[in-house]
Amino acid sequence: MSEVEAGTAEPVGVYLVDKPAGLSSFAVVRRLRWLLNIRKVGHAGTLDPFASGLLLLCAGRTATRHIETFMAGTKRYLARLQLGVETSTQDPEGQVLSRQAVAVDTAAIRSCLAGMQGEQMQVPPAFSALKHHGRPLYSYARQGIYIEKAARPVQIYRLEMLAYDDRRHELDIAVTCSRGTYIRVLAGDIGTALGCGAHLSALRRTQSGPFGVGEAVDGRLLLGDAGEQGRALLMAARMPVAEAVLRAERHRADSRFQLAGIP
Repeated sequence: MSEVEAGTAEPVGVYLVDKPAGLSSFAVVRRLRWLLNIRKVGHAGTLDPFASGLLLLCAGRTATRHIETFMAGTKRYLARLQLGVETSTQDPEGQVLSRQAVAVDTAAIRSCLAGMQGEQMQVPPAFSALKHHGRPLYSYARQGIYIEKAARPVQIYRLEMLAYDDRRHELDIAVTCSRGTYIRVLAGDIGTALGCGAHLSALRRTQSGPFGVGEAVDGRLLLGDAGEQGRALLMAARMPVAEAVLRAERHRADSRFQLAGIP
């Protein structure tokens, strides 16, 4: 029997969705509200529209009150950097600010990535969902008002080069990091360290805490006229809140061991 909120027939639970690129996180939230016919839906960590991957969604007050717990885990991403090109937003959605020659080899890249691991201070980007006086920073930036937030400590636990196309100057990396890390800022920092500039051209979140994208419902199957079929897919994948909380708490308790040797 489905878990329900007291006095309602709403399908309370935690839902893992593989968000397709080109769709905002809030668009996925709205879609779940419609498919599940439930008003209270929130996400445990946003993804930019150009990014894809794991989006953890909480439906019902019983679930949304645990969002902070779900957001606390380590994150894993696959990212593509375009070396030699800097943009206003540090991602593919901004205007090109500069183009530079790229003269790096894989040895230089590996050395650079090794130096980027560990704790560091990171300034949140102007185009981000971080709030300032109740409004996301991007809403100010779109009006030409750039709010600079104080640098915050983040942790890069692992940073690996997966591939480098020296003709297109495209660098593929895998990142394991703490909550609150902006991969586009990391991309810009890598470009600066390599002396050629860079921006984040593609991003995919593969894990958040103990939850992996392999468990997620393909978000493309929830679009269009999915209707009852989309609802059925979600309900089949619904995770009870108690199970999700237990997994998150176990992950947090074991984190000191996981981070000593992340698989």
